[in-house]
Amino acid sequence: MARTPGQAARRDPDWEGVRLHVVSGKGGTGKTTLAAALALALAADGGRVLLIEVEGRQGVAELFGIAALPYEERRIASVSRAQLGLPAGEGGPGEVFALAIDTELALLEYLEMFYKLGRAGKALQKVGFVDFATTIAPGVRDVLLTGKACEATRRKDPDGRRRYDAVVMDAPPTGRLTRFLNVNAEVAGLARIGPIHTQAQAVMRVLKSPETAVHLVTLLEEMPVQETVDGIEELREAKLPVGGVMVNMVRPPVLDAAAVAAVDGDHREEVALALGEAGLGGRTRTGEKVRAAVEPLLDPLLEQAREHAERVELERAQRADIQQLRLPTYELPLLGEGVDLGGLYRLAGELKRQGAA
Repeated sequence: MARTPGQAARRDPDWEGVRLHVVSGKGGTGKTTLAAALALALAADGGRVLLIEVEGRQGVAELFGIAALPYEERRIASVSRAQLGLPAGEGGPGEVFALAIDTELALLEYLEMFYKLGRAGKALQKVGFVDFATTIAPGVRDVLLTGKACEATRRKDPDGRRRYDAVVMDAPPTGRLTRFLNVNAEVAGLARIGPIHTQAQAVMRVLKSPETAVHLVTLLEEMPVQETVDGIEELREAKLPVGGVMVNMVRPPVLDAAAVAAVDGDHREEVALALGEAGLGGRTRTGEKVRAAVEPLLDPLLEQAREHAERVELERAQRADIQQLRLPTYELPLLGEGVDLGGLYRLAGELKRQGAA
């Protein structure tokens, strides 16, 4: 069932027990923005959340207005329920940390962890071995990227408590998401035994567990919705845990249902009369002056009404396709002024209110 912007707050979130949230979507749908908003929403009750970026675009840094993120976990925001426009809760402010994974440095870290290469690993970096390895065996790259997220999900502090209450991964676009997550299949032909194989198996145990949910971001447009439908089918075939659908950039309807249904008729005279009654035509308001004032506006207004009605009908059809998926669905408003930091917190509040966090 879709939950629309501004709905009343839910008592319980939809993803209780999920600790790794993977966010994907067709390019241009705003998946990085909603991954960041989800991280804020998850932290708002006093939790500690890690937001991971794997594509090297530094989109997270841009959203939060900070310098490019290094390959280390860095605190980027604190957040409270009040900042999200929600009633105060029992917990204090939460924290969001971020990590931009560098494939090269991750591989060197991996080589040091499992093979104790030390300086030899840095020598391999200088001669270009890292690029060579990840090019001829792209599955290794995905093992490293997903492995870092899974490690953070399971990591514990010395006192035995989880280091992070949740981890949000801004994953690659839907088109290559399943292959990216299903790393076990990628490395099966590369290594039957050894550390790489062991690492891949450990990653898959996390990714296919109830602790993980894969959320897809879409727009109410034909291509993004179709890619979402196809992506969910692929995830299910791969037995990866499907989460919810986040419908981004939802525009409020300007015309009500009756107006949309009537837009195909001939309403020039009715519109002209309404414009005249609104005051067009000057103070004298003679019939000729009113008509002369409103006539240039009629065709553009009627054309805009037809375009809006077509968009409303298209969005209605796309919503129906999304509802057929029978997944929790969250609708996020189009922010006409763009997504600045204030807009990001607003989206986080919407996700929290609708039960996504």
